[in-house]
Formats: sequence, C-alpha cells, structure tokens
Amino acid sequence: MDAGGTAGAGEDRGEGGGIRTALAGLTTRGRSFLAAGIAAAICAYVLGQSDLLRVGLLLGVLPLVCVVVLHRTRYRVAGSRRLSPGRVPAGSEARVHLRVDNVSRLPTGLLMLQDRVPYVLGPRPRFVLDRVEPGGRREVSYRVRSDLRGRYPLGPLQLRLTDPFGLCELTRSFSAHDTLTVIPRVEALPPVRLSGEAKGYGEGRQRSLALAGDDDVIPRGYRYGDDLRRVHWRSTARYGELMVRREEQPQRARCTVLLDTRGVAFEGAGPDSSFEWAVSGAASVLVHMLERGFSARLLTDTGDSVPGEGADGFAGVSQGTAEAAGLMLDTLAVIDHSDGTGLSAAYDTMRGGNEGLLVAFFGDLDEEQAAVAAKMRQRSGGALAFLLDSETWSREPADVPGPTEGSGERLRMLRESGWTAVTVPRGASVEELWRTADHERTTLTSPAGAKAAR
Repeated sequence: MDAGGTAGAGEDRGEGGGIRTALAGLTTRGRSFLAAGIAAAICAYVLGQSDLLRVGLLLGVLPLVCVVVLHRTRYRVAGSRRLSPGRVPAGSEARVHLRVDNVSRLPTGLLMLQDRVPYVLGPRPRFVLDRVEPGGRREVSYRVRSDLRGRYPLGPLQLRLTDPFGLCELTRSFSAHDTLTVIPRVEALPPVRLSGEAKGYGEGRQRSLALAGDDDVIPRGYRYGDDLRRVHWRSTARYGELMVRREEQPQRARCTVLLDTRGVAFEGAGPDSSFEWAVSGAASVLVHMLERGFSARLLTDTGDSVPGEGADGFAGVSQGTAEAAGLMLDTLAVIDHSDGTGLSAAYDTMRGGNEGLLVAFFGDLDEEQAAVAAKMRQRSGGALAFLLDSETWSREPADVPGPTEGSGERLRMLRESGWTAVTVPRGASVEELWRTADHERTTLTSPAGAKAAR
C-alpha cells in the first residue's frame, strides 16, 4: 500500500509477533474455553474422573490449536488505498477506496478489514471479507467528512485474522498511509472592477512596460538569432560589442492578501468562529485573483508567505494556476494562530509602494495596530480591509446591529488613511461583503463620492 493509491507492495505474511503475540490474540471466548478446560482438568484429577479429563483437555487444547494455526498462517495479502479526491473543502465528503489482493496460492479465511482514521473524520470503518480465492481481490469503500480544515492521516490499514470458532484474532498492519487535506471553504466571488486607484493593479491582465525612448532602454549582449533591427547602436559604440534592445517584459498585476493570525485578535474556535471566516475569506480572494490573472501573494502578520512562491507571488491564468491555488490552499488548511501581538513584521515585509492591490483580513485592532495598518496603505496601490470584531462575533447577529464603538473607531482610522474598509458581521458571506467593498470603493472614487467626502 503506498501513498499514491496504486496497488501497493505492503504484505501480511502471518509471521510477526511470535507465539506470545498470538496468545495475546485470544478472544474472550477463547480465554473462557482455556479457563474452563484447566478447571475441568483440575476437577478430573481431584475427583478421579477420566471422562471429565477428556472434556477438559478438549476445552483447553482447542484455543491453543487455533492460536498455532493462525500464527503459522501464510497468507500473503496486498492492500491499496485511493482517495477521491485527496483535497476537499471543509464540510464536503471524500470517498476512500480500499482494495485487498490475495497474492498467494492459497485461499484466505475470513478477514476483518479495518482502516484507522482520526475521530474528526468519523467512526473507524470496519469490513468483513469472505474467503478470497488465490489471485482474487475485494474492494470496499467508505466516506469521510470534516467541518474542520487540516491534514488528517488515513491508515495504516489493518487486517484481523480469525478462526472459524472465534477463539483467536490476530491483527496485521500495513506500513503505508495516506493524507487527506481539508482546505478552507472557497466562495465564488463576482468579477468587480478593481482598476483606476493606483499603479500595480488593473483589469487583471498582463500589461507591457512602455519604453519612453532610447535613454530608457536597458540593452543586453547580442545573441545568435536576434533580429538586427533591435541593435542599439549607441550602446554598441559605448561597450565595444554588439548590443540589442531587451524585449518588452510583461508586468503582471499584483495582489497581496494579508491574513491576521494573531491569537489575541480573535476569540472562539470551531468552524463558525471569526478566525475561520477570515481564513475562508483569504482563500476565496486568492483563488479569485489567480483566476483573473493577478500575481497573488499570501502574507501573514508574522511576515511569512507560502513556501515556494516567487518574489511577486504566484502567477495566475497560466498552466500552473491550479497548482499555485493548491499550494496556497494547502498552506491555509493548516494555518493557525500566531503568538505575535503586532503587524509590524508584515509591514516590514511589504515593498514600498509595489504591492499592488492589498486585501487584508484583520481581527481586533487596538490603536497602535490600527496605526500600523494605516501605514500599510502607503505601500500598496489600493487597499481593501475586512475588519472582524470579536465582540460582534461573540453575540447573536440580532444583538449587535452594527459595529461596536471600538470597531467603528478603527474603521474610521483605516478609511481616513485610504483603505476601503468594511466590518464583517457574524454570518455574512464573503461574496456579499466583496460586493459591499466594491460599492464603497466605487462611491469614494466617483466624483459625487469625492465631493461628498470633502
């Protein structure tokens, strides 16, 4: 059994454990038979009853014979596991397919198949397999589901061998296991206009750098096959070798998604907590931006990003878009609260004015951290903030009709610094707030909105 889910090489030869392990496999029925046989033998010796001695020997020897037979069983069984799919959103089901092949020349007896799964995914599945002929196979499947994101190990697969009388059971385990990744829920976001605010992000398509003139050209050495019409004669005369103009380099629109993971910024736990909403929102925005062609980047309050991403993040609308989205979702599947108390590390990681669109999911912000968040606006072309207030999320939606006083003050500070900021009420959908943020941004950037803001 291997992690890839193909026919595995893990085998059960019935050789492990020794006779002591086999004796430990006696069931309650087997131990009762053995105890009854010993008691009958002692009574027969005391009373001088030979017939009772024969009964005692039969009761005592039968479990031992079953132990020896199972211990010397030479079954050679190969098992495999296949996940469909191997990555599922929280709250969705995945199906696990198990396959057992008898690779020996002898038929097997009754087999009890059991797969080890974490309790979060549901009860431990058990199956009873009838006699498997030489070269035969049996296939079974079960479903797993989790409302909590994470990575969950499946396996190892276990086989229980039992005798026809149910006096002894021996367990054989395969060595390989698989991993099920439960990613955050991803909501489909509407294609809103995010252009017109600043450099770094626009319609979500590639744009070419304009060359203002010869003085702006960065030449390179001539290579065999270059078009002679691209020869830059001024640089050729300067360097003493043939130089050509560089090809126009495409500049891809950028988007940075900042996820606040500070433990002090969120309260509560579980799939309906504010932190899980923030993780799901970050996943939805990242996938949406990759699909629109942005170079997406995930950043946390600690300054960490997704391992393996480039300086500008992962590029979208390419052959690697699905792989990039998978890497980001895998990172978000296991992300947890950080021990940090501030956003300074994330601010220091940002390049000055070169982050493109910045979409942030903030927890509780005090006055100091709100000031740091306000300065982040200066290092981005445009900024959208989703502010989650723990006090709002700790109550029922009807109990808190609007932002609390502290949350309202932080919201005002972010908006005055140039953020398009919205509060996140409990139970709101990411799609709904995405439209709300776009409406507020459009209102602020329109002539009427700008005049009203004054």
